[in-house]
Amino acid sequence: MDYVYVPNDIILEKYAKLLVNFGLNNGEGIKKNEVVLISVPECAKPILKFIYREVLKNGSHPIVNFIPDDLATEIYNYGNDEQISYFPAKLLKGRADEINHNIMILADKNPKELANIDPKKIMLKQKSVLPYRQWIDEKENKGMYSWTLCLYPTLAKAKEAKMNLKEYWDKVIDACYLNDENPIEKWKSIQNQVKTTIKKLDSLPIDKIHVKSEKIDLWLRLGEKRKWVGCDGCNIPSFEIFTSPDWRGTNGYIEFSEPLYRYGNLIEGIKFEFKDGVIVNASATKNENILKELISVENANKIGEFSLTDSRFSKITSFMAETLFDENVGGKFGNTHIAIGSAYDSTYNGNVLDLNENTRKKLGFNKSAIHCDIVSTADRIVTAHLKDGTEKIIFKNGQFKV
Repeated sequence: MDYVYVPNDIILEKYAKLLVNFGLNNGEGIKKNEVVLISVPECAKPILKFIYREVLKNGSHPIVNFIPDDLATEIYNYGNDEQISYFPAKLLKGRADEINHNIMILADKNPKELANIDPKKIMLKQKSVLPYRQWIDEKENKGMYSWTLCLYPTLAKAKEAKMNLKEYWDKVIDACYLNDENPIEKWKSIQNQVKTTIKKLDSLPIDKIHVKSEKIDLWLRLGEKRKWVGCDGCNIPSFEIFTSPDWRGTNGYIEFSEPLYRYGNLIEGIKFEFKDGVIVNASATKNENILKELISVENANKIGEFSLTDSRFSKITSFMAETLFDENVGGKFGNTHIAIGSAYDSTYNGNVLDLNENTRKKLGFNKSAIHCDIVSTADRIVTAHLKDGTEKIIFKNGQFKV
């Protein structure tokens, strides 16, 4: 049963409608005559026709980027460094110019496919596509592009999370509210709650943030011209509220309670120590070599994001072996996570078109080919130190206190 289990068409259709009509364009959905790229792995093919159909019903133009299974390792096993880092600039520039939206479906027939590949080769590949990311970021900053991520469960991924496939699907359906009569209306309600919290956070003149728990003592400088962001459709599901701090003001240590699933490997027991914004000590109890290879990428040893998830918002309570879900886990205490690597331009409180390279450096917005989220669900207190010298607890007992 596990090998063939797929939810009924009603669930898949609701999932597709949610992605097309809420996940894109900051929760507003697509508009007529826009071009939507659907990036879908072969093992997620059952949902493709529902997304394709929904794009057509909205009067827009679907383009399919079909990703065959069992192909990811070929370039690393048989290609040289030049081939691995090859960047088809004209092709990808044309794609970047053409599309208005991208629905990216995460699905793994074999989550461990890259487990035995030299991480240096994987980093080389990731760095090679940085120009494409920059083109897309520029288009997004102009309001001409949006994207969303979603998860299509597979048997192999379910096994990584120690579930059978139906149990895993049920977790995804529950987290995305696909059993609701109208998931889009439910998500708009959640979005309104998140936006209310964001408005309160943005009203605070925060200078620094202190995260304290038994295994965390971390200081962050919010930085000038920052805002908090969340539940804007990017990522289904998404309950987090996050910002991109001034990386230069990060000091202290953090031990992460949750494992990181990266490149087919589980990295456990991750600890970071920061000094003047840079990771000076990094360790892990399992697969430490992969962690260190990750932070060796330029500027991946600096913070790009600080995030909090309120336990009242999220229905995710289990390890899902997928960052999209694990960074949004709720449970008793919600979660705190940081991302090493690139910052989000969307957290700039101003005209994002003014955020050029010089402005980024001046304000401490980190830039890297890497953006990697690592999660702690430990009970902790998050205190905002305000510019007038006063303090305010903004997160305690798994909930925002603003």
